[in-house]
Amino acid sequence: MSDDNMSLDNSHHAPIIGYHRAPLSQKFGAPRQPNLVALISAIEMLAPYDTPAAFEGLEDFSHIWISWQFHHNYRDKDNQQANNGFRAQVRPPRLGGNQKIGVFASRSMYRPSELGLSVVKLERIEIVQGRVLLIIKGADMIDGTPIIDIKPYVAYSDVLLDAKSGFAPIAPTLLDVVITEAAYEQFMLLASVAEPAEVSNNDASHSSIKSVPKSATVASMVEHIQSQLLISDIDAIKALIAQDPRPAYRRREKKTSFIMRYKSVDVSFWLIDSGQLQITAVVAI
Repeated sequence: MSDDNMSLDNSHHAPIIGYHRAPLSQKFGAPRQPNLVALISAIEMLAPYDTPAAFEGLEDFSHIWISWQFHHNYRDKDNQQANNGFRAQVRPPRLGGNQKIGVFASRSMYRPSELGLSVVKLERIEIVQGRVLLIIKGADMIDGTPIIDIKPYVAYSDVLLDAKSGFAPIAPTLLDVVITEAAYEQFMLLASVAEPAEVSNNDASHSSIKSVPKSATVASMVEHIQSQLLISDIDAIKALIAQDPRPAYRRREKKTSFIMRYKSVDVSFWLIDSGQLQITAVVAI
């Protein structure tokens, strides 16, 4: 190897162009793959990448690719960042959490680059006081995730019908989720009846560009997504828990309580004798 090649930097530095704003602020409960839960979230673009001109034409695409960073990864108890070491093998939850495979044969969050890649539905492009806010659906990212790049999803080249999916040939089986009467009453007391139009869960037939009222701000719209608990959120909470976010090695444990943080509440649930996951409490943070 020449001296010139040896002196090259073996890393790549990419700017953060925005941040993901979502109801989930912790890794526990987040979908393990995109589009498993139709959760509404947003990408708040940063200057100078938040100019509407940079998104001209994107409204004609129904889905987008997002490159993003696993910003909550830690490798040891000293909270060293993930890029201080290399984990060659991982234990995918899909294989029970016990069998090891190579990190490059998985979609584990513990990657040398710390980068994730997801396809999500582009609901619409909001123009808020001259800034761009992308409303998306189906993300597997948590709140505060740094966004590295955005590209349109192109069906003729991105859909491969003859692709093989190794140890994950089909979507994971969903569990039934029920809620106790007491937990439902707790949820209803905390939830707002109003459904903000800006972040409605209603399906759109295609993407669009929308200018919001002058009184709206990016901060106010983000607040709806991050913290304002809505009546419709009960369906999203059940869909997230149905994915069974518990560690694979603990999925046989009954009446062991787990807590998923969603927006402004902690949702407690456990496995009951019927094989269902039961929501037992919804408590304000």
